[in-house]
Amino acid sequence: MEFSARQIAELLHGHIEGDSEIKVSRISKIEEGEAGCLSFLANPLYEKYIYTTGSNIVLVNKDFIPEKPVNCTLIRVDNAYEAFASLLEIYHKLKYERKGVEEPVFIDKEASIGKDI
Repeated sequence: MEFSARQIAELLHGHIEGDSEIKVSRISKIEEGEAGCLSFLANPLYEKYIYTTGSNIVLVNKDFIPEKPVNCTLIRVDNAYEAFASLLEIYHKLKYERKGVEEPVFIDKEASIGKDI
């Protein structure tokens, strides 16, 4: 699945700094980030990686003040660690709680199918 910074910020009640339309489809550690990835910065020991990460979007605490320019879109939230955990829960629900019939589908005309498959 692919999400824009705007969609993520809305889900997390965060504030965007950068490109609100940039999209991500994967997550990664901030130090291993690359294009198409979402990362988070919660531990100050990892701050050095925000200046070199290839991740398109990084979740940061509201009070984070960069010492140098960053090349990624930041989403400021109250608690980056908790926001990232919440985002994983939301993603899991979207991915595994789907209903309906996937196309193409091959079901015998005489098959009996339960509700909410």
